[in-house]
Amino acid sequence: MTDSPAATQPTAHDNPLLQHANSRWTVPRYDAIRAEHVEPAMRVLLTAVTAELEVIEAQARPDWPSLVEPIERLSDRLELTWGAVGHLLAVRNSPELRAAHEVMQAPVVEFSMRLAQSRPIYQAFRALRDGPEGRDLDPAQRRIVASWVRDADESGVGLDGLERDRFNALQLELAELGTTFADHVLDATKAWTLDLTTQADVEGLPISLLRLTSQQARADGVPGAREGDDDPTAGPWRVTLDGPCVVPFLQHSRRRDLREAVYRAYVTRASEGALDNQPLLKRILSVRQELARMLGFADYAELSLSSKMAPDGATVARLLEELRLAGYDAAQRDLQDLRGLAMSQHAPEADHLRHWDIGFWAERLREDRYDFSEEDLRPYFPLHRVLEGLFALASRLFGVTIRAADGQVPTWHADVRFFEVLNEDGEAIAAFYLDPYSRPSEKRGGAWMSDVVNRTTTFGGLRLPVASLACNQSPPLGNQPSLMTISEIETLFHEFGHGLQHMLTRVDQGLASGIRNIEWDAVELPSQFMENWCYHRETLLGLSGHFQTGEPLPDELFARITAARTFRAGSDLLRQVMLASTDLQLHQASGPGEPADAFQVYRRVAERTTVLPPLPEDRFLCSFTHIFAGGYAAGYYSYKWAEVLSADAFAAFEEAGLDDAEAMAATGRRFRDTVLALGGSMHPTEVFRAFRGRDPSSQALLRHAGLTGGDR
Repeated sequence: MTDSPAATQPTAHDNPLLQHANSRWTVPRYDAIRAEHVEPAMRVLLTAVTAELEVIEAQARPDWPSLVEPIERLSDRLELTWGAVGHLLAVRNSPELRAAHEVMQAPVVEFSMRLAQSRPIYQAFRALRDGPEGRDLDPAQRRIVASWVRDADESGVGLDGLERDRFNALQLELAELGTTFADHVLDATKAWTLDLTTQADVEGLPISLLRLTSQQARADGVPGAREGDDDPTAGPWRVTLDGPCVVPFLQHSRRRDLREAVYRAYVTRASEGALDNQPLLKRILSVRQELARMLGFADYAELSLSSKMAPDGATVARLLEELRLAGYDAAQRDLQDLRGLAMSQHAPEADHLRHWDIGFWAERLREDRYDFSEEDLRPYFPLHRVLEGLFALASRLFGVTIRAADGQVPTWHADVRFFEVLNEDGEAIAAFYLDPYSRPSEKRGGAWMSDVVNRTTTFGGLRLPVASLACNQSPPLGNQPSLMTISEIETLFHEFGHGLQHMLTRVDQGLASGIRNIEWDAVELPSQFMENWCYHRETLLGLSGHFQTGEPLPDELFARITAARTFRAGSDLLRQVMLASTDLQLHQASGPGEPADAFQVYRRVAERTTVLPPLPEDRFLCSFTHIFAGGYAAGYYSYKWAEVLSADAFAAFEEAGLDDAEAMAATGRRFRDTVLALGGSMHPTEVFRAFRGRDPSSQALLRHAGLTGGDR
């Protein structure tokens, strides 16, 4: 994304941001887009859509063809173009692109607010919802209209004068704060490194991590790192705070002092100096509360929940408390088990385990109890074999075929793959990009699915959906392919589940197809559902093939993996409950004036939801992009809410018989035709009932985690 200083400003005619790739798929020209294209393209586009909006307002009538379809076409053009900029900001970040995004973010947000607050359009939607024309709409159309009215209400359409000006200024500020927050986290993650030079420094580190850190040292020009020297045991090694590095380091390093340094750096990212997110998160919370109160809500949590599947905050609180009670005693036993193992090995820290000891001793306990480590499994799971197995599962369950289509569309990086999805008649029905590897210098952390284009018939024919799946797994090292841990496989399955819901939709209205118009706390259902298959014998063995010999995963290793599935389940559950509870309490009313101190809330919640309280200097909230720079504000509970749905959905397959191919296919088609096909055309409660025949229950979730019975 680096731009030439001598680059000339492109005209609208040759601007790649205003063009689609020359292919059968309606996708951006990712390979050609540069930072210098952003401002001229967006100014041309904003001028055009503003003129279109004025025409729609002047002619607004309460009927679908003259109201909803033109708005979808207008919104789609803006989302496709500005979405390409946001996508590249996430996967090919650069100072130049950031600057271009910053220049145009305000005009884009201002246009979006103008559309959402248009009184003529709002009145037409209300008339369509309440009038005789609305009775002729199908259920998906009626749901789209009702959602538009609700969203307009929550976008300030009812505000006037100075109050509307204030509301819009706050919305614009909030968008800018979120972007800056995310940039700070990326920069802070890149800025911190730890260089190791002696064999004592790397004692205990697996060969895969030695390869990764020595490759990083060579790439960064660390003194002593020799170009072309691919001996990972020679050093030096550079440790970073990127996920594929920091997690195995904390699990395996025998240098407790180095583990402490890495852990402290990780939980204090973006909390000091020029990258300090503390004032930003405080301001974000304050702005959100003010916006909510301007709209007549008690607090931002109430505003957020008004458009969720969960009926209210009390219902969410009851679920979180049920899960807390299910996990707390088990988490205490988890901690005692670690202390017991450390004492048996006469470790000096046994009497006082600290946070940087937990990952290390948990991995030793896993090895001791189940006789394997995550590193033992990597050689059996090269990415290409995992993809083959994943695609075979999709074929068995959902009747689709996935084939490589590399080269058909431009991509943003040489590592990015492209695939087509075919139905049972061999017809292409969707496609997706896969960007699998970590690139800490330019790609944000975590994993996500984004909808590049959605299915719709509004453009004069059926436009097929395209998704983008991004992960941050371990990259290839030298001549060795990307070798995956079970957790990285789960992440891939998770994002593929999101992609399936986007790609296998059968809804033709673009405003409700795929993941569009689905309540946020239900959208994780298919993604978390797919993770369950990572522990199904036929599926997991089908993913495996030793990268050197092709040997599948041995049965005894599979048995150990499934036995270890509930390892530290109480601790993992409690961690999610803590984050969800913190998020909700941060966004609930704390009385008049400024919101409560975020870190006080974090520590207060931790008193009931942790068995090892956070360090006093823990500033994890400063890197909690899910709620401060993403879509999970007052909604992080959605992961657990949707996991109840997904576990119960997978239980339908268990009840049918996981080893009965015919029953699996029948149940899979039913899942496809309901959860994956109906998208946002129906309320998720109705969709779940259509698949399961009843309302969801949390019992399957607790059973899968091994937390039923006495642990409750």
